[in-house]
Amino acid sequence: MIRLPEDAPFTTEQRAWLEDFLTKTLAGVSIPAAPTGPAVPVTVLWGSQTGNAEGLAKKLVKRLKKGNFEPEMHDMGAYDRSRLPEEKNLLIITSTYGDGEPPDNAADLYEWILSDEAPKLEGVSYSVLSLGDTSYPDFCKCGIDFDERLLALGATRISDRVDSDVDFDQPFKEWSEAVVSVLAPEFEVVQDPTALDQEEDGYSKTRPFPSTILNNYNLNTGGEKETHHIELSLEGSELTYEVGDALGLVPENDPAVVDEILANLPFNTNTEVPLPDGREGDLREALISHYDIGTINKPLIQKWQERSGSPYLRSLVEADDKAAYADFCWGRDLIDLVCDHPADFSDGEDFVGVLKKLQPRLYSIASSPNAHPGEVHLCVGIVRYESHGRKRGGICSTFLSDRSEGLTPGVFVHSNKAFRLPESGDTPLIMVGPGTGIAPFRAFLEERKISEAAGKNWLLFGNPHQATDFLYQEELEGFVADGTLQRLDLAWSRDQKDKVYVQHLMVEHGAELWNWLQEGAAFYVCGDASRMAKDVDDALHAVAEKHGGMSAEEAVEFVKQLKKDKRYQRDVY
Repeated sequence: MIRLPEDAPFTTEQRAWLEDFLTKTLAGVSIPAAPTGPAVPVTVLWGSQTGNAEGLAKKLVKRLKKGNFEPEMHDMGAYDRSRLPEEKNLLIITSTYGDGEPPDNAADLYEWILSDEAPKLEGVSYSVLSLGDTSYPDFCKCGIDFDERLLALGATRISDRVDSDVDFDQPFKEWSEAVVSVLAPEFEVVQDPTALDQEEDGYSKTRPFPSTILNNYNLNTGGEKETHHIELSLEGSELTYEVGDALGLVPENDPAVVDEILANLPFNTNTEVPLPDGREGDLREALISHYDIGTINKPLIQKWQERSGSPYLRSLVEADDKAAYADFCWGRDLIDLVCDHPADFSDGEDFVGVLKKLQPRLYSIASSPNAHPGEVHLCVGIVRYESHGRKRGGICSTFLSDRSEGLTPGVFVHSNKAFRLPESGDTPLIMVGPGTGIAPFRAFLEERKISEAAGKNWLLFGNPHQATDFLYQEELEGFVADGTLQRLDLAWSRDQKDKVYVQHLMVEHGAELWNWLQEGAAFYVCGDASRMAKDVDDALHAVAEKHGGMSAEEAVEFVKQLKKDKRYQRDVY
């Protein structure tokens, strides 16, 4: 029986009624106990290339503040590593990009902790959430390396590492709940799942905005390459973005490929199946709009082999050789498994149970919101190729070029705070963006022009042929003519006997590039992570050595400092 305080301002009848009402109403309701004892210190470190890990770190800290914790959150690039041995509870959230590389902001800490300089970490408790993509062979390598190295240095793993694929919401929820249950098992209030499930109002990744395509045309004028400029409407969405951000776009699979898959499945395909969001839908529509049929990888092959009599797949799984997996997966899609390595699925639900959710694609935004109110522009390279006797194409790029007419693809803004213009418009910019890497720099130049920024701008752009592949030629030449763009250096790799790339231009104009850097210029790179970005980075080090008079070691430290000062930023993929 609940009793009110004796000095409560009620008559005897009111007191009796209210005590009885509260007793009945709250019967069986568990009221969390107030936190007791000292708050639990927690340090959250994030390593992020495009913002996903940073966003999850912020969610985690928000959740920890609901309990008896003292959380701190640090960008790995700004973290004082000397305090690492003194940490009590360390939570790491990091992505992996490129060929198993750490994100740019995590590279310095990653290199140090794997070196002989790393200290012993007895007394440090930790856990790791690793973000990755199973379509790459070095899945979650950065997080795996952090986890294993911390353990080797004597730290105690308080909860098993979770390796998350691109759809990371559920793995994050499970990992964070496991961590919290270990750190504070007595406080149920901090385990409330709604703390993670609450979405901001409006359109987002979980609720994309159906956008109208306003314009869609090929920027190339003949030749082998095909690059589309695509303008989409944001009217009525209340979505906003900054230059440097990316746009997420939800594609659809090719219906012709889906129909071929259906024709070769061993069960009645005229059926309803579960969808990734918990609803049900027609199998054909599910394969067009909801499931990934364009990617095969090790986990899928393992599941497929369990249902297939294919001797080749069995030998591939038993050998468990990373190079063999990569060789088999390259240039193959789900249709190849269906036709060449038939599997015995009982029904549609069994079949989609081995498939991954069709993920949105992220594209660097190619427009300034101030130059194009209510719109967002993309620069998309259309992927087409032939392999294993089939003509193939990129799922999203061919959707945009071939199948999007009359449709309203779902879009959302993906904030990328690691790729931003300098706060001061007086800061000079050096931008290196070959191919579709030109996208964010078109946006940068539009923004610098409309804001009347005083800083100089230098763009290094490259593509195979000047005659056919000079993307945004009229606009770029217009920026030169009106004084927005002080330098435009072009590399046409196939227009002469010896190939010329943007990194060669950097070396050729190294003295001038060094002078710009000494004047405080910010250096930006956008494009391919596996080759171009590495070559550009090597060229930057070479310029520092030759024109800055630095040793190789001093050049390394110089470039690291550029990154720490946010003067060297990369949007690479």
